[in-house]
Amino acid sequence: MIHLPVAVTDLAEAVDLARTLARSLASTPQVDVGGTTVSAEDAQHVRHWVFCDRVLPDRRRCGRPADHAEACRPNDGQ
Repeated sequence: MIHLPVAVTDLAEAVDLARTLARSLASTPQVDVGGTTVSAEDAQHVRHWVFCDRVLPDRRRCGRPADHAEACRPNDGQ
């Protein structure tokens, strides 16, 4: 687990930054992009998922944002 404090103005900006960072590290085998969460510094026990992370029938994970309305699709490193 790596904690990387950042200065952002709201949750949406934190999620967007986390999504960008996670995708940029997706090709690194040690990084579990699907497990990306964000939290406020003073409420680290309250985590907000960045990606859907549902396991699909082919055992890959959904790569869409958390709480998406569209059908799930695999995370192909994008």
